Amino acid sequence: MANRLDRYEELSRFLRTRRERMTPQEAGLPESGRRRTPGLRRSEVAMLADVGLDWYTYLEQGRHINVSAEVLDRIAEVLRLEESERRHLYHLARKQFPLIDTKQPSKVTPELQRFLDSQNLSPANVMDGRMNIIAWNEAYCALNGDLAAMTDRERNFVWMTFTSPRFRYVKGDQWELHARRIVANFHAGYARHGDDPWWSEQFEALSQASREFREFWDSQEVLDAIDAPKTLHCPNLGKLNFDLVSFQYVNDANLTVTIHVPHQDGTMEKMQRLLSDYRSQHSEPSDSVQRV
Repeated sequence: MANRLDRYEELSRFLRTRRERMTPQEAGLPESGRRRTPGLRRSEVAMLADVGLDWYTYLEQGRHINVSAEVLDRIAEVLRLEESERRHLYHLARKQFPLIDTKQPSKVTPELQRFLDSQNLSPANVMDGRMNIIAWNEAYCALNGDLAAMTDRERNFVWMTFTSPRFRYVKGDQWELHARRIVANFHAGYARHGDDPWWSEQFEALSQASREFREFWDSQEVLDAIDAPKTLHCPNLGKLNFDLVSFQYVNDANLTVTIHVPHQDGTMEKMQRLLSDYRSQHSEPSDSVQRV
């Protein structure tokens, strides 16, 4: 029988290796002569993270102690952990993943944008933790309008759902179910990030802009995502059928990538026509990546 992984022992090894790879210079500490061991001392990590030395020593020794999210965030900052390492630290120390920090703006890399563009006939976008659409491809614009010409608020997926007549038409008879699910997602995000004033400001704006938003909000519904299929509507081409593929971007937990994959029931041919019409109307190239 294989030995089970002891997460406290793993936490001990993980913290030690990350501490040893940091130099005093990288941590902003002055030169202190030659060191017997590489990296930072435990006392230096404790000082920089503003925690007691004994407490940090217990943590690195893998003792069964409780640790707050705030302390883990400070340790992660001192050790300059990447996002994947920070998530690993949380999982080992608390058996949970850290909350996504929606206050920090996310950036779409050129590689991710090229991935969206490579989807060709599949409308695709990237949303951040505030449900802002921050990147897209031409096929997505062909369905939903030129996002580069929209304001930041108009590119928010919740705002688009409740204020865009075009988006409502495209959703057709699936609009209400979609809208209720989007409000449930927004409700959950607001609850997790109540200390971020953006959420309260967005809530007030949506409540004033849409009676239906407030009605759905007051219903306190929690709905799971609907995977597939998706039937959308186009004024000139009729119904378009898609499978929905959505996933969290591994390099930034704040980003969600969504792709509508067209069915081979005539939808691909319709998307080709729709995309050709869009390109003919927007012959000038534009930067499709927007940063918030």
